[in-house]
Amino acid sequence: MQKTKMICTMGPACDSVDILRDMIQEGMTVARLNMAHGELEDHATRIRNIRRTAAELNTYVPIMMDIKGPEVRIGKLKEASCLLQAGQELILTTEEILGDAQRISVNYAELHLVVKPGDRILIDDGLVDLNVLHVDGKDIHCKIISGGTLKPRKGVNLPGIKTTLPGVTERDIMHISFGLENGVEIIAASFVRSGDNIREIRSILKERGAEHVLIISKIENGEGMENLDDIIEASDGIMVARGDLGVEVPIEEVPMMQKEMIDKCNLAGKPVIVATHMLESMQVNPRPTRSEVSDVANAVIQGADVVMLSGESAAGKYPVESVRTMAAVARRAETMIDYKEQFAFKSRQQVADITEVISQGAVSSSLVLNAKAIITATESGFTARMISKYRPQAPIIAVTQHEEVLAKICLLSGVIPVKGDKVTTTDEMFESATRNAIKTGYIEKGDIIVLSAGVPIGQSGNTNLIKVQQV
Repeated sequence: MQKTKMICTMGPACDSVDILRDMIQEGMTVARLNMAHGELEDHATRIRNIRRTAAELNTYVPIMMDIKGPEVRIGKLKEASCLLQAGQELILTTEEILGDAQRISVNYAELHLVVKPGDRILIDDGLVDLNVLHVDGKDIHCKIISGGTLKPRKGVNLPGIKTTLPGVTERDIMHISFGLENGVEIIAASFVRSGDNIREIRSILKERGAEHVLIISKIENGEGMENLDDIIEASDGIMVARGDLGVEVPIEEVPMMQKEMIDKCNLAGKPVIVATHMLESMQVNPRPTRSEVSDVANAVIQGADVVMLSGESAAGKYPVESVRTMAAVARRAETMIDYKEQFAFKSRQQVADITEVISQGAVSSSLVLNAKAIITATESGFTARMISKYRPQAPIIAVTQHEEVLAKICLLSGVIPVKGDKVTTTDEMFESATRNAIKTGYIEKGDIIVLSAGVPIGQSGNTNLIKVQQV
């Protein structure tokens, strides 16, 4: 069984239902819609295709909608492009103008208020590197450190600069509304700088009666790293978004930041996604580079719950092969994990929560008895999350009667979400959970299993018992 989950970005390369079916069968766990690209009609069509194909395969594939977040871009140019040469001076202005090689507009109206001499400004993923010389009203005078041919509407990065940009834009709110209308289960928020950004999105969801929707925070700049603990607490999970992060911070810091995010999420028992450039070369080649394979494997060994494909699945020539390759690498990497050592390390934490203590006990029992599976009946998904935190070697079959809880547990390492029956007694609960677990094919008669649940039945957050039995 593959414990690591896989997110695949949707796009023209996988618009075919046949390709989508193959991707699901090869191991795609979650479908991602990148709202920075494509029209709403295209995304609506993809949602319908995902739902229909998953239903035909009798499986569950939740949808993650990646909202764009606040962004800074240059404006329009007089020509199709302009050449910026190193050593020359360039003026960035917050006035709306048609730009050229001497003066270019920026869409962030308060940029001149937040930059100072010595600051770096990067354009087009770092192609153009500017050093701020001085600020004159709305004009920011810069020296071009490295230049290049610049086209209109390219992105601007402000490494180390604390901005006054909103956490959620009007465009984001429109996309959130679209997502909720179409039953999207997960929202990934871009350029999260603090926990307040996430609390603002939660407030929007609450107003719309959608508190069950998960929020994943994408960490893409130094400010997000500075406030990582607060962001983890406010979020349902974290995405290590290495693309913009690698522009915003020194590139050599990215691997260390990835490790820090994974470690902190593991200890908090929240899912962590490693994304960007994982199998980048497979956009054009049927086989990945050796370093890409090592990158995926190391993310899994470090403790990532989820690995993600972006352009590989959305726009590449080999979307199915990319999923197949990533799954194979993840499965092989999982064989290198010492589950007993992981459990011993995480068990050193002081734990006061009853559900977590029971979850810890369930994992300990499964390791000692070499149980075939841990089965948990969960009302909110919290117990499944706590069991996953302790990384048992056995699969975690999480049975819930609530449709919205399936999405909450779909990103957790080792967890198999199963829709169960409504029950009223403990005996019914264990019988139903075991019956549904057998249907998954992961257990059979004669296997030793560990069950965890809560009494009284139907109350969230009261997991208080463990049962060991032979099927």
